[in-house]
Amino acid sequence: MLEILISFAFATSVLAISPGPDNIFVLTQSIVNGQKFGLATVFGLMTGCIIHTTLVAFGVSAIIKDNETLFFIIKLLGAIYLLYLAYKVYQSDATISFSDEKVEKKNTVQLFKKGFLMNVLNPKVTIFFLAFFPQFLFSKTISTIVQFYVLGGVFILVSFVVFGSIAVLAGSISEYLKQHTKTGVYLKWGQIIVFTGIAIMILV
Repeated sequence: MLEILISFAFATSVLAISPGPDNIFVLTQSIVNGQKFGLATVFGLMTGCIIHTTLVAFGVSAIIKDNETLFFIIKLLGAIYLLYLAYKVYQSDATISFSDEKVEKKNTVQLFKKGFLMNVLNPKVTIFFLAFFPQFLFSKTISTIVQFYVLGGVFILVSFVVFGSIAVLAGSISEYLKQHTKTGVYLKWGQIIVFTGIAIMILV
């Protein structure tokens, strides 16, 4: 159980660190407006994750209760989707680019709402949770709903630490990325390894 949760936390940290629309948005808001504005965005994003966790927890748990075979098919499709994500990352440019020009000025409440809506209204997040979380169910005795919420809690905690650090250290991070252009390559392959590794766990 502990080993699975540690593996899940590690995979989450790699994915959270890797450049994407959410953490780049946090970074630019923090650079332009200040740390508290970046943190407000992070709180919004993480609150949105609670909604996705709830949808997956109750939806998949109902499926598990009714049909184990159907649940296996969901896991299998999840593994295939993760391999697809790995392929898309492989095809993508490893260059990390962000612009702090023309960043719209918003107050902390507006940025919280923006982060929340960015997350909740993105169907790709729900699909990702559906593909990612079932691979890490860790107990045959604990309710699957409870397990999904535990995984959701770990995901939110780890992501909050990573995204919060980006918000607080935005200036230093941006300077580092400008000076170390190969960082994007390492993070790119980190994503590929995580996605492929989890998929292989199921496929073999």
